[in-house]
Amino acid sequence: MAPGNLTKVTEFILMGITDLPELQVPLFFVFLVIYGLTVVRNLGTIILTSVDSRLQTPMYFFLRHLAITNLGNSTTIAPKMLLNFLAKKKTISYYCCAAQLGGFLVFMAAEVFILATMVYDCYVAICNPLLYMVVVSQQICLLLISLIYLYSLTIALTVSSCVFSVSYCSSNIINHFYCDNVPLLALSCSGTYIPEAAVFTFSDANLFFSMIIVLISYFNIVLTILRIQSSEGKEKAFSTCASHMMAVTVFYGTLLFMCLQPRTNHSLDTDKMASVFYTLVIPMLNPLIYSLRNKDVKDALKRFWNNPCKSLKLM
Repeated sequence: MAPGNLTKVTEFILMGITDLPELQVPLFFVFLVIYGLTVVRNLGTIILTSVDSRLQTPMYFFLRHLAITNLGNSTTIAPKMLLNFLAKKKTISYYCCAAQLGGFLVFMAAEVFILATMVYDCYVAICNPLLYMVVVSQQICLLLISLIYLYSLTIALTVSSCVFSVSYCSSNIINHFYCDNVPLLALSCSGTYIPEAAVFTFSDANLFFSMIIVLISYFNIVLTILRIQSSEGKEKAFSTCASHMMAVTVFYGTLLFMCLQPRTNHSLDTDKMASVFYTLVIPMLNPLIYSLRNKDVKDALKRFWNNPCKSLKLM
């Protein structure tokens, strides 16, 4: 087809998780419950770690921002996904698609490095407890979180600009339930070498460097715990990072599963299932993981539940 005959795409069609009509309504209710729990749990974490005076520590500061990224990530994806389960025409405009991709990239990149920072926080608390308030001071926490958000915003603007710098012509059906890099680039009617290089370079680099931080920190944590003589001391040290270890294992395990797929035999259907997990299921589970295994959070929740007015006065 000659370039002059090409029609520029102004909207995309999202195929969703499945195209089976009989599953649309049941899946709508399943994901409505998941998203509802995600909003309630993460908002609860944000409020609780903001108002309770005993949760004003670096660990809960980063937990609050993890909840913000979880809530942001799900809210970027879920509302449009839920609408499309019930809509006959499952479309998203060109600019809304770009905004959704950008929002997804911001919150995903931020979550990756907030989790890595939380592991470093555990490392300092266990391996260098006497220097904890110096190494992880309030000023350093604010600096770290500011740099994470700034870096995530830069990544999102760079990658989404590259993805939407290519031409999208006659084909506009995205084999996904949201606007993601790989299925979008598969629709391009122009060269995609530079956008694909940007997507895979940034995603692989983010995963690699954050995992280096996680692995080195946990290696030193394990060595320190093994050196502790008393079983009570070992149990206390392990409980400090047990919740985070569980959250990190689930999150990075999902990302590694996606990254280790052969790109020559890459399945978009497999990507969709993994995407459901890290955009919707993990954000719902994270607050549960931290609250169920954390006495401080459970105690703070009881105090807030028994006297919310007194808690709010602490703000």
